Amino acid sequence: MIQHLLDGILVGAILSLGAIGLTLTMHMLRFANFSHAELLSIGAYAALVFDALFSALLPALQTAIPPLSLTWTLSLATVASMALTGLSAIAIDRLIFKRVREKGGELSMVFASFGVAMVIRNLIGLGFGLNTQLYSDDIVFATVLSRDPLILVKPDQVFTLVAALAIMVVLHLVLSRTTFGYSLRAVAENPVLAQVSGINLQRMVALIWILGGTLAAAAGVFYGLTNQITPVIGRDLVLPIFAATIVGGIGSIYGAVLGGFLVGIAANLALVVLPSGYSPSVPFLILVAVLVLRPHGLFGEARAT
Repeated sequence: MIQHLLDGILVGAILSLGAIGLTLTMHMLRFANFSHAELLSIGAYAALVFDALFSALLPALQTAIPPLSLTWTLSLATVASMALTGLSAIAIDRLIFKRVREKGGELSMVFASFGVAMVIRNLIGLGFGLNTQLYSDDIVFATVLSRDPLILVKPDQVFTLVAALAIMVVLHLVLSRTTFGYSLRAVAENPVLAQVSGINLQRMVALIWILGGTLAAAAGVFYGLTNQITPVIGRDLVLPIFAATIVGGIGSIYGAVLGGFLVGIAANLALVVLPSGYSPSVPFLILVAVLVLRPHGLFGEARAT
């Protein structure tokens, strides 16, 4: 059980990063963006491309950072991937979602997000193939923390968890110590009142898309470090990310973080009593339970329609 708990914490950190951008866009634009999880795929594959590019340009940095399988070039590729995915998120909004919300309603936005998700997923499959890929072919052995019960932890998993938590701490400092953070929280809590107070709502929407895309890219790379990269990453993670968002409460950044850990831990602990094939249904069950018992989530509040 302890092994499943540790695995759940790792998965929860990845889900939390993905849920932060989704909860903000759902709260501000009032539509369920089913294409948000595809930003994780964009980030994961963009890092793969940048890693190959930097390895060719800077072969001296192609060495791994012991004891990780992570190389220096992949570290640089991760930063570049986060920037590119953030720009991709705002480009998708400008080219598609902005036009749809100006001419249609919330339901049209939901259908558009389904279409965007399918287009991104198939473009990635067309460009990179449907086979799984790895950032590194090197074998990194797990460290045995305990033999009774057996607890195994890979260095890449520890790095992923620490890096994800570090990003969350930085985000917390930005939210609590900077003008941008105050504006972002104000917009997240009440967009109309924030606009009346002089905050440029359109610019904040753009920044939220960039922030969401950047965090999603980091989640995609971290997922790729501890798993295989496939074009269906977004399809596999869209339900857990939505569950994390709704559990935490739509519009609550801290709720998204907590919701991600709760969903990740619950899904992995379920493996103790359920066959592995039933594990993907756990986020859905959590989602239904929260909608029935507390529709606004742990930290969410009711909004006027």
